Amino acid sequence: MSLSSTAIEPLSFREALGHYASGITVITSHIDGEPIGFTCQSFYSVSMSPPLVSFSVMSSSASYPKIRQAGRFAVNILSGEQVRISNQFARRGTDKWLDVDWQASPLGNPIIVGSLHWLDCEIHAEHAAGDHLIVIGEVKALNLQETATAQPLLYFKGQYRNIAAHNAV
Repeated sequence: MSLSSTAIEPLSFREALGHYASGITVITSHIDGEPIGFTCQSFYSVSMSPPLVSFSVMSSSASYPKIRQAGRFAVNILSGEQVRISNQFARRGTDKWLDVDWQASPLGNPIIVGSLHWLDCEIHAEHAAGDHLIVIGEVKALNLQETATAQPLLYFKGQYRNIAAHNAV
């Protein structure tokens, strides 16, 4: 039996991928006195040695060229209380940093106050993939926040979700 090549309808593809739960991050950088950032759910670990992580960003992103120029970025892993932050950084053409408290990371990237965790990275590699770029960063610093009861911000089937119970399988 051979599989034929058929066109995948974009909305069906998006719906199918929506069945994969993911965490929400905000990728940030700072260049020429300007903080930069965007919401990203396509974030994952790549390697333990060296410590590498990756995210994907649309090739048409207005924010990413500035991050590339800076050569560094932070990954802010959002908490369940940061829905407003996620929505704000997902919008184009607005002041994404309005009423957002942040501090500089060791590499000078914005760390959003209240995030569960952050990773400070230098750009290690970049690869074109369809209408996106795959960016790989080498982690240079990190910090687990002391938020023992905090929950992650999750996205599943087009909606933000919470972890109902913490039962190990």
